[in-house]
Amino acid sequence: MATRAPISPLRRLFDERLAQLSDEADVLYQEGRERARRETAEQLNQAARRMRQAGNTEELAVTLADAAARFAEGAAVFRIEDETAQGMRIRGVGEENAERFQVLRIPLPAAAALRGAVETHDPVTAAASASELSPAMMEMAGHAADARVTIFPLVGREKVAALLYCWGTVQTAGAELLAELAAAVWAATEMRVAVPAQLVQIAAAAPEPERQRLIWNELSVEEQQVHLRAQRFARVRTAELRLRESQTVQTGRARRDIYGALRAAIDAARAEFHATFFTACPSMVDYLHMEIMRSLANDDTELLGKDYPGPLV
Repeated sequence: MATRAPISPLRRLFDERLAQLSDEADVLYQEGRERARRETAEQLNQAARRMRQAGNTEELAVTLADAAARFAEGAAVFRIEDETAQGMRIRGVGEENAERFQVLRIPLPAAAALRGAVETHDPVTAAASASELSPAMMEMAGHAADARVTIFPLVGREKVAALLYCWGTVQTAGAELLAELAAAVWAATEMRVAVPAQLVQIAAAAPEPERQRLIWNELSVEEQQVHLRAQRFARVRTAELRLRESQTVQTGRARRDIYGALRAAIDAARAEFHATFFTACPSMVDYLHMEIMRSLANDDTELLGKDYPGPLV
């Protein structure tokens, strides 16, 4: 029976050093991955803060294009009006094309990928071609023959108000979260008279002012503006929860206890909504509750959990 050759000191030293290097590489990999995750979260949070501060959709388009360009090689924002995609802002192209983009008009019937995102309300990934994107967009973005684009609709009030158009290597999750947050801010910014049609009766609770039945056309201009700001607050705050706490939201849904998973954040948002909007406006509606139901619980009350306190009264 052959005996095993003894391991030389040099070989032992080599093996030990290799194992040490392997361990160090694992640590560096984990640290690098955690660093990249923190940087991504910070980029998204910065974009969220800037979007909340946007005074109009033009400012919002600038912020969205800037933020999305960090998650793709190029990004553009279109406004959708009258079956037409109107260029607003683009990143990842030369200065001349960036200026030309702002006057670009693409009829949706002439661009299948854009039309698909508008009609389905879902993101669309397509090969770069004239029939999918229009010859003008192909030329302006400088798409190669094998390029692919991903188009994210900004959906608000059951319609697509704008499109986020990304190309190159796209970090889809980050870009989609940006589009969802921008959609919430966009809808609140554009909204002027589109408050839910149903009349909402909220019971009075001392020392609150007596709740009034909400009839939009009977509100003063000043009170309408308060409602619009409240709607924007609700949409943005809920979108931020989905952005920053996406895993916690998923866990809460799976356990059918979203409120239990996000109690501190939801309570803080409710307290701010109450102090800012509810006490000073007799006709105020709990828009925050509506957004939590729609955006976090997918309109399923049971997913919020048995301890969820319900709408403010």
